[in-house]
Amino acid sequence: MVSEDFIRQLEGYGLTTATILYRMPDHLSVLQTFIWQQYDVAPRFPVLHEFLDFWRRELDGPVHSVTVAHSRLIRPAEIRSVNGVLTLH
Repeated sequence: MVSEDFIRQLEGYGLTTATILYRMPDHLSVLQTFIWQQYDVAPRFPVLHEFLDFWRRELDGPVHSVTVAHSRLIRPAEIRSVNGVLTLH
C-alpha cells in the first residue's frame, strides 16, 4: 500500500514549511511564532492559503508575517514505472 503523502509527491506536491508570526490578541505589541508544515504546490500554495484563511476567520491573533520554505522531495526524473512497478533512480 502506497502512502497518501507519497502519491501527493508524485502529483507535484512538495514539503512546505511556513513560519507564521502573529500578534497576541491581548498584547498586540508581542509577536508569537507558529510553525506550519504540510505538502503543498509551489508557487500558488493553495493548502497554505486555505490554512491562512481559516486562521483569519477563526483565530483572534492577527497574522504579522509569513515566511515560506518549499522543497519538492521527489522529482519526476527520479521515479520510473517499469511493468507497473515504481522504481527510484
